[in-house]
Amino acid sequence: MTVWDRPEPPTRPVPLDRERIVAAAIALADEGGLEAVSVRKVAARLNAGPMRLYGYLSTKEELFDLMVDEVQGEILPEEQPDDWREALRNLAHRTRQAALRHEWLADLLGGRPALGPNGLAVAEATLAALDGLADIDTVMRAVETVSAYFTGAIRREITNLRAERATGLSERDWQRTRGPHVTRMLATGRFPALAKVVHDSTDMDAETSFTTGLDWVLDAVAAKLTRPPA
Repeated sequence: MTVWDRPEPPTRPVPLDRERIVAAAIALADEGGLEAVSVRKVAARLNAGPMRLYGYLSTKEELFDLMVDEVQGEILPEEQPDDWREALRNLAHRTRQAALRHEWLADLLGGRPALGPNGLAVAEATLAALDGLADIDTVMRAVETVSAYFTGAIRREITNLRAERATGLSERDWQRTRGPHVTRMLATGRFPALAKVVHDSTDMDAETSFTTGLDWVLDAVAAKLTRPPA
């Protein structure tokens, strides 16, 4: 039995339901990351005994499943675009925006598929946008490819944000502190390709970099979806 199939117990003596439990867990995670979430801490936030919560879930992992599914509700598009590219682009950007609101989501992306009602609705909307464009295996590889890109990009962006907070240095400030070392290494002539990047490349903000990479991935997917049958 999954956590979504388990019936909720009576609410007495303290009013309690799964919605309140998940909201409290998300609030804790937003404040302190996943390490701040435990059944005991959620119960304390709700002024309930920890054993009460085990009537609604069995493990902390189930609590994480419920939290992810709640955020999947934020990712689910309000309207389904007619164009498959726009549907996948929306999925990527809405996932990134949700992760920026709930940084802990980045730690849970990319694992086994979310099977809660919101997660299933997101999957349904995504697959429906590509229905009929190619055989189902090609469609699945297309979705997996786009998902792999935005999951990796989101995790990198969140990792950089956390590093900024931990060190007190922006990425540009951090680069300045490493500048003398990098300059000495490039002066050896052993890294000409890297030197070209350092001296000639254009610096992009995170959103522009994310959007550019996503468009390239969608172009590659389009080539597979429009390839004529052999």
